Amino acid sequence: MRQPPVQFSLIIPCYNEARNLPLLVERCGEFLARAPTAEVVLVDNGSTDDTAQVLARLLKGRSAIRLVRIEVNRGYGLGVVSGLRAAKGEVLGWTHADLQTDPADALRALDLFEQAADPRRLYVKGRRLGRPWFDVLFTHAMSAFETALTGVVLQDINAQPNIFHRSFFETWRAPPNDFSLDLYAYWQAKRAKLAVKRIPCQFPERIHGTSHWNTGLAGKWRFIRRTMDFSLRLRFKGVD
Repeated sequence: MRQPPVQFSLIIPCYNEARNLPLLVERCGEFLARAPTAEVVLVDNGSTDDTAQVLARLLKGRSAIRLVRIEVNRGYGLGVVSGLRAAKGEVLGWTHADLQTDPADALRALDLFEQAADPRRLYVKGRRLGRPWFDVLFTHAMSAFETALTGVVLQDINAQPNIFHRSFFETWRAPPNDFSLDLYAYWQAKRAKLAVKRIPCQFPERIHGTSHWNTGLAGKWRFIRRTMDFSLRLRFKGVD
């Protein structure tokens, strides 16, 4: 029997998330049961733990969950973009593999696309709820800082998921390979005057592992420096 066309592709980059994968794949299955014309693209982003072996076992018989393998990790952004390029959907999006975001969050975004007069002009982004007060304060400070640097009003830049029409992705020219991808996509959406809508998403603590960048004050400072540099490039060099 011919399968229905894929309308939505959800990209989830995975870097050394082997312990989280069983629950993640289970949640992806639950999401796909409620979105039968969707697919999930898991990107093994150069993992050095047991991610490859765990995924090989978990994905048997799951045709709606596809795997993209990157041999050497060259950044979060490259993992996401590699998945987007491999995706089949008309509507594309990404979220994280650390279980602090749920694939089911994308269902509310899909409802908005179905209701939109022109889905090509819509960009849906999460708004994180339930975070520690210090992280919330840090996010507000960074949002104000990035707004000042880029000249575009930006809020909760790294919130997930990010969902948009394929035609918007096709306008990207040189997306960054690192965590600046969240800023790049959000800024591009604002610059293109897309209708940006936010959906509230719970953001619990990680079950396994630790953040790959949010590792105390030193990690936050490195993140700030990278983000500042990229923000200035957006503002003054017109990075596409």
